[in-house]
Amino acid sequence: MELAGVFAPEVVIVLVAAFAAGFIDSMVGGGGLIQLPALFGAYPAAQPAMLLGTSKVAGTFGTLSAVARFARSVHIPWRMLMPSMALIVGCSLAGAFTASHVPPEIFRPLVPVALTAVLIYLLRNRDFGLHHSPRPPGSHSHAVAMLLIGAIGFYDGFFGPGTGTFLMVVYIRLFGFDFLHSAACARVLNACANGAALLCFAALGTVMWPVGAAMAVCSITGATLGARLAIRRGSPFMRHVFLAVVSALIAKTAWDTLRNWL
Repeated sequence: MELAGVFAPEVVIVLVAAFAAGFIDSMVGGGGLIQLPALFGAYPAAQPAMLLGTSKVAGTFGTLSAVARFARSVHIPWRMLMPSMALIVGCSLAGAFTASHVPPEIFRPLVPVALTAVLIYLLRNRDFGLHHSPRPPGSHSHAVAMLLIGAIGFYDGFFGPGTGTFLMVVYIRLFGFDFLHSAACARVLNACANGAALLCFAALGTVMWPVGAAMAVCSITGATLGARLAIRRGSPFMRHVFLAVVSALIAKTAWDTLRNWL
């Protein structure tokens, strides 16, 4: 990327968005709902698949940096995560391949509905995610969780925004994790899904590598700071951030959906 291009307004916009997305995503997910609209607004003439692929560059390296930070302070059950990692990689690849043939916007109206359901559930369950009581493997809830993780993986490869948020809800509700441990596990799966989707987009030639690389640096910085803050403040703080971010994402995604219909 030439020096003049680095300071172009559209590049500055997506770099700031990548930093903010990495920061928020490392704690509670939802960073894609900052990053993707910035890319679509900055490069309106680009193909949607090209922008999705570019976003995956930043998302992959941002989540990997968050995983590295969490792993130094939070116990991550790697053995338990292995089947979920394999599942989400395959489903994300399928989603990314589908995104190159089907407009990803078909998912847009579903996002605010799903997030609203999450918000209502959190408000009705005030201790949700505050206690870490992992459930033993092999329970019925684990089977349901695997189905949901597969569906979320496909969604991540196909469209993506809010994936980390949905994964955290799965780990809190069905695995009995608290916010801090669910965030760590969600970042691992998010990194796997992002990486798989990135491989697919790269193979199809739908990645703007100079922009994606610059965004990745900003995303790594934001994700590292966000993960550090989450570890320092713990689950009660993360619950408040989660509620605030989900509320903002509902408003944002509902407005985007309404604007597309008008």
